[in-house]
Amino acid sequence: MNKTGSYPRSFSHIGITVPDIEKAVKFYSEIMGWYVIMPPSDVTEESDTAIGQMCIDVFGKGWGTFKIAHLSTSDGIGVELFSFPTTKAEKPKFDPFNTGLFHFCVQDPNIEELTEKIVAAGGKQRMPIREYYPDSKPYKMVYVEDPFGIVFEIYTHSYELTYSSGAYSE
Repeated sequence: MNKTGSYPRSFSHIGITVPDIEKAVKFYSEIMGWYVIMPPSDVTEESDTAIGQMCIDVFGKGWGTFKIAHLSTSDGIGVELFSFPTTKAEKPKFDPFNTGLFHFCVQDPNIEELTEKIVAAGGKQRMPIREYYPDSKPYKMVYVEDPFGIVFEIYTHSYELTYSSGAYSE
């Protein structure tokens, strides 16, 4: 804890809206290996249950119904998938220069194999796999897209190891 009383909070989950929740669950469970905690389920706009009221609080009124699924990564980070009847099957605009979520990152020591699986499943490799320190450290990264155009990054090593003190020195 620092002098202001702040401490590092843990990351709990991320919510992703997709046009086809069944296809998204299949991609993220089969290609990424994430555990399905709750398969696609319907949520209806109503204020008689806690979940119904929470969704009205978050989305406002008039959304009617949507589907939700819950997955988990190997280290317990949750992934909520949402699909609304009004969700369009168009890829989100890639604009990292504006405020907002730009990407998320996963870690896999076999970056080449995972990238190939993503592409084979309808995703996209956005750049060549790059080495941070060619010939000295094995740290690699690549940006990819899932089949819905959601951009994410893959690292071969942990964030802390990649960016720790001395990481950029040879």
